[in-house]
Parts: sequence; C-alpha cells; structure tokens
Amino acid sequence: MQALTSNSFHFKGQTNVYNGKVRDVYTLDNGLLVMVASDRISAFDHILPKGIPFKGQVLNQVATLFLDATKDIVPNWLLATPDPSVAIGHACEPIRIEMVIRGYLAGHAAREYKAGKRILCGVALPEGLQENDRLPSPIITPATKAEEGHDEDISREEILARGLVAPEIYEKMEAYTRALFERGTQMAAARGLILVDTKYEFGLRNGEVILIDEIHTPDSSRYFYAEGYEERQAKGEAQKQLSKEFVRQWLIENGFQGLDGQQMPNMPDDFVQTISERYIELYERITGQSFEKAATSDIVARIEQNVNAYLEKL
Repeated sequence: MQALTSNSFHFKGQTNVYNGKVRDVYTLDNGLLVMVASDRISAFDHILPKGIPFKGQVLNQVATLFLDATKDIVPNWLLATPDPSVAIGHACEPIRIEMVIRGYLAGHAAREYKAGKRILCGVALPEGLQENDRLPSPIITPATKAEEGHDEDISREEILARGLVAPEIYEKMEAYTRALFERGTQMAAARGLILVDTKYEFGLRNGEVILIDEIHTPDSSRYFYAEGYEERQAKGEAQKQLSKEFVRQWLIENGFQGLDGQQMPNMPDDFVQTISERYIELYERITGQSFEKAATSDIVARIEQNVNAYLEKL
C-alpha cells in the first residue's frame, strides 16, 4: 500500500500552490481551488515521518459527507470530489481564526485544566472537573491560524479588540459554529459516537461568510464511543475514542511534544498500520458505510487523471 506524502501536480489553469501540513491547495485561474488530501499526518504542529495509507481518502470523504449534510446551515466552498482524495471548490479569502468548540474537557483543554488554568480563551471553567467530563454547555475557544509554527489560543474579546475580525462577521462565525456542532453531535449520536470537540474554518466570498476546509474529520475532531462512556468516566478510565489523540499520546510516551530540542521518534510500520486502521474504522463508524479502498499503485497518476477530466468539462 502506497501513501501520498508529496506531490507537484500541474492542473489546467493552475496559478499557485500552497503546501499545508496535510493538504496541498492548488489555485486555478477560474476562481476555484483543488484541495488534495495527502496521507501525511501531523501532531503538535509537526509532520510525522511516515504517511498513513488511505488517510487522505478518509479525510476527504468524511469532510464531503458533513459538508453536504450541513449546507442548509451555512454555505460552504465545496463543488465536487472528482477523486477519493481530492475536493474542488470556490476560492475564498480565509479568516485567520480557527473556531474551536468543545463539549467535553479533553485534549488540549484537559492539559490546560490539569496545569491549573480555569479560564480558557476568556471562558471560565468550573472547579472539580475530571478529564473527559462533559462541560455544562459547549464552549468556543478560538485559536489564531498561524502561517507557520503553533496556533495560539485567543479570546473573543481579544479578537475584537485587535480588529482581527469585524464584530458582525465574528458573531456569524460563532452562531454557525454552535449550529454546526449541534448537527455534528446529532449525526455522531445516531452512529453511537460522541462528538467531543472540533474546529471550523471560515472564509469570505463576495462578502458572505463561507465554511471552508474540512469538518468533523478525525484530524479536526475528537470522538468518543457513547457505549460505556459513563462507566469509564465513573471509574476514572481512559475513554475509547476515535481521533488523532492516540497518536499524540504515543508521541508523548516517546518523549515528543514538539518542544525545542525534542527529537521526533521513529514510527514502526505496525503503528502506521494501526493508525490507518483507526482512520478507516472512524469512516465506517461515522458513515455507516463500508470503506472502499482506492487504487494506490500510482496515486499521483490517478489524481491527475481524475482532476483534469473534471476540469476539462468546465
């Protein structure tokens, strides 16, 4: 099984390319973007040394499902998915704020709480919480979207005080974030999952707020299994989850959190296989469909053929 870790496509009308941690975004001269979901995996803002087979396909297809299922809430950028690992849609002016929303005390929020913090991004947290407890109500904890390096927590008040986003735009982003999280929570519950936390990114197109990038994928979201959640919580046990958190935990156990002077550990092939299986498991669990593995003998040629065939029809 091959993994797509790097590429240099040349699509019809291409004017620019941006290589992100996971996605490569190609700008076309007709106002469209071609977003290729690679099989790279990142954690602590670092790209891990090996690609994960089928990860990009899982991300792209899960994101497509949820974008289609939420377009009645907020308009989004997506037009088509001509290849299992590729999405094509409208280019938007990105708003450099990630809208993170949390329904449970997990991951980064739990680490901050354990360190003694009781205010996260300007939001007060009650005393007496245990890791993975459900919060009294979902909280929005935004982060600045860094071009390079670490994203940083920021409060609503600071965003507005610094003029990073116009007040009326930010209010729309908040309202959309809460509505999207509610829909995602309902869809996850129908499949026996808990949507723990997630992030949304927005852009502007013709002055309108548009949902961009991926949503509700294992890279952008954390899921717990609903069955047994209460029992595990009562016993203080770790929750069974479908997310990238287990990759972060593996890195922490192997002495890496992205801090200066730390060396990225080598990833054994069996761990790479485990990650791939976890991503496929989430796809099948959240969609209720069997995962159909795309051909990987020549991923680059497959993508070029499928994308160019779509662009020729425009």
